[in-house]
Amino acid sequence: MGVPLLRLDRIVLTFGTTPLLNQACLSVGQGERIALVGRNGCGKSTLLKIAAGLLEPSEGEIFHHPHACVRYVSQNSGFSEGGDDVYTCVEAGLNDGYDVQWVQSLLRDLGFVGTEKLTTLSGGEKRRISLLQAIAAKPDVLLLDEPTNHLDVSTIEWLESVLCSLRSAIVVISHDRRFLETVAHSTIWLDRGVTRRVEKRFSAFENWRDKELEKEARDHHKLGRQIVREEQWVRYGVSARRKRNERRLSVLKEMRKLHKTYKGPAQRALFAISERQDSGQLVLEAKRISKFYGERVIVKDFSLRLQRGDKIGIVGPNGVGKTTLLSVLIGRELADGGVIKHGVNVTMALLDQQRILNEEETLAHYLTGGRGDSVLINGQQRHVVSYLKDCLFLPEQAYTPIKELSGGERARLMLARLLLQPANCLILDEPTNDLDMETLDLLQELIADFAGTVIVVSHDRDFLDRTVSHILAPEGNGRWIVYAGGYSDMMAQRKQTELLQRQEVHKPIARDRKKQTASSSKAVLRRLSYKQVYALEHLPEHITLLQNEIRNLEKELSDPSLYNCDQNRFECLSATLEEKKNLCMQKEEEWLDLELLREAIEKDNCLN
Repeated sequence: MGVPLLRLDRIVLTFGTTPLLNQACLSVGQGERIALVGRNGCGKSTLLKIAAGLLEPSEGEIFHHPHACVRYVSQNSGFSEGGDDVYTCVEAGLNDGYDVQWVQSLLRDLGFVGTEKLTTLSGGEKRRISLLQAIAAKPDVLLLDEPTNHLDVSTIEWLESVLCSLRSAIVVISHDRRFLETVAHSTIWLDRGVTRRVEKRFSAFENWRDKELEKEARDHHKLGRQIVREEQWVRYGVSARRKRNERRLSVLKEMRKLHKTYKGPAQRALFAISERQDSGQLVLEAKRISKFYGERVIVKDFSLRLQRGDKIGIVGPNGVGKTTLLSVLIGRELADGGVIKHGVNVTMALLDQQRILNEEETLAHYLTGGRGDSVLINGQQRHVVSYLKDCLFLPEQAYTPIKELSGGERARLMLARLLLQPANCLILDEPTNDLDMETLDLLQELIADFAGTVIVVSHDRDFLDRTVSHILAPEGNGRWIVYAGGYSDMMAQRKQTELLQRQEVHKPIARDRKKQTASSSKAVLRRLSYKQVYALEHLPEHITLLQNEIRNLEKELSDPSLYNCDQNRFECLSATLEEKKNLCMQKEEEWLDLELLREAIEKDNCLN
């Protein structure tokens, strides 16, 4: 491997007496795509800031290739401002001779004209601009901290496509499993201040990590047993040569030190939902409701019936009205038409997307509301510090202000307070933002085990697949449709619907062709030509071969070292892959047209 574009070696960063980073390393080569993972508060964002040159470590070496362009996108929605409108803002961060068409295509893809005033942008739009600024520069190294936060699913899928097409090396922090699986080839695990790298995609990482932790626990247990044996030797062993005894005692001393200073993996959060008595069987019923903002239609003539135990996810592009629809359903906003009825004994607990916190308030005060030093969980009093420990906060954090928390810790704190509220109906608006994967896993388990009803707005496809039984999605003009299953089930159903619609479109064409060729005096039986029959029989085989070639090309292109070793071959394979995909699509269309024509001929011949 050649000289890396960026390298952090033996990085140490200490806050107070505890090292956040302890000999952490990061090496980024040309074209590599790396997922940086670890628990909230473990130092991922800090390590990325050091890589971006925004933070100085206490110790360690930092190398940036002198000719490498490095761009960084932080967790927050902020971006480098320049000019009054979107285009001049993006242009201000680019070098002379930048690709104008590339920038304009990115703006179009993200729904911008370029003349939008910066002062009018929403939080989600600012997030898109910060990503656009970094991507437009086509940097050698792209550092992304939670890039999918506040993006809708279609924008996330667009971002995946763009990142995979770039030649840039990428280091990304994200809680979105599906995003990491698509974008990254390698995984770096930051755990207890130390980094460990594995050349595997994220789907294989978690299994590898669990095995590493099991091995670590076994080794620690063996060390403890070895210390016991050595201590017995010291007490009862037969005297031997003095030097040998001194050496053995020195080894024992080192083993004791290692055993004592061992810091095991972070404990798992012990969240529990404070459940109330069951609601009635009917939780919520909406009949022909409508909601408008001026001329804009959010929802029109929509009906929904939620039963106890239903778990429904609301998806859709940003700005389509997901949060507004949710607010109308739960009674926070009035509908402009229709009727909404809540069932008997329904008690809701809401996690709001805005998540506005008093920065100066302490964690303990936030959880107790200033009423003493205990919280009530399922009828049991718990000291607030003990509850915070269950939520993976340190005891000393209990009386520190919220402003000192990371984004992930804030999200965990808000979740901790939500779960203190006795409820049989959970309302979650973008709950996955800023959560680490361990807390996300726990939230998924809580929802799965929750006997009550859940309504969740989310852009996290994997989270929706694991938690909900139905998906509510917009279809345009205020029309919303309920799909059975999770996000992947919805996409499969939509694809099937599109296929059926295409078949319906082709049927009149086939009938018109029959009329053109039919005899006006008497019906003549039609047949496919020899060439059409041959194509119908052999196209599936041809399509399968093309699909295999595409898979092989994608596999070879996924090798991060290919671009470094042979740039010409990389470009040649990329061009070939595009040709094969287009050809495969043409053949599939050709086969579908022939199959529809064959069905139409068979039906017509039966009628004749």
